[in-house]
Amino acid sequence: MGLFSRGKSKDRPDADGVDVNDDLDRDEHDPEADATGAADDADRVASVPGAGTDGPFDRAAVEDDSDYLNLGSIWLRGQQGMELRLEINEQEQQITGVTAVIGESAVQLQAFAAPRTEGVWIDIRNEIADSIVGAGGTAEVLTGDFGEELLTRMPQTGPDGRTVFMPARFVGVDGPRWFLRAVVSGRAAIEPEAAAAVHDLIRTAVVDRGGEAMPPRELLPLRLPDAEGAEQAQGEEPGAPTEGDLNPFERGPEITEVR
Repeated sequence: MGLFSRGKSKDRPDADGVDVNDDLDRDEHDPEADATGAADDADRVASVPGAGTDGPFDRAAVEDDSDYLNLGSIWLRGQQGMELRLEINEQEQQITGVTAVIGESAVQLQAFAAPRTEGVWIDIRNEIADSIVGAGGTAEVLTGDFGEELLTRMPQTGPDGRTVFMPARFVGVDGPRWFLRAVVSGRAAIEPEAAAAVHDLIRTAVVDRGGEAMPPRELLPLRLPDAEGAEQAQGEEPGAPTEGDLNPFERGPEITEVR
């Protein structure tokens, strides 16, 4: 779900039809100062909510990245049997999100630029809740493993044409100059015992903000992994044979086009 508007482009509905307008003022930023500030992030990581020893982690806090799948702004540790689906905005030729499917659960991850001095999750959480409630769904703030989360039931049209309500849990983590949003669906959204693997993926994720000057809420760039990285995503040793059905980067249907 694309819930953030980008720059001066028109507001666009997300993939599930929920339209969220970004009405908050963007923070003014100095490109030179922003780039210089990237060098100071390592000194500030420990004091930023969500970027401490429990994860998710800032790139500056990770020394050994050998176990990670590099997707650009988001790095993930592979799990056995995990499938990845990349969401692509075909019009702009841009990867807009990555979804990891683990058993009967899934989690969509997106990383965004954020202001230096304050988090954005509270405001974004309220915007998401207002949008979903306005569309006829429900939204409730709960305290979970990553702090305050948003448990929602989003209206969708079922196969028989009737409206059904799909549960989803929104998790937000404010880091140093970045914000990571995770949308948990499937069993892990409502069954705590089914959420362990999904939570582990979120907790061990790494955000690589980069030093480029970007306005707050701008989507941080994602990219396709190399062949070795695709094997790591499945929990395989590099060079090990894999079954075709487990390689999401060789399966057309695993790529969702967002027009």
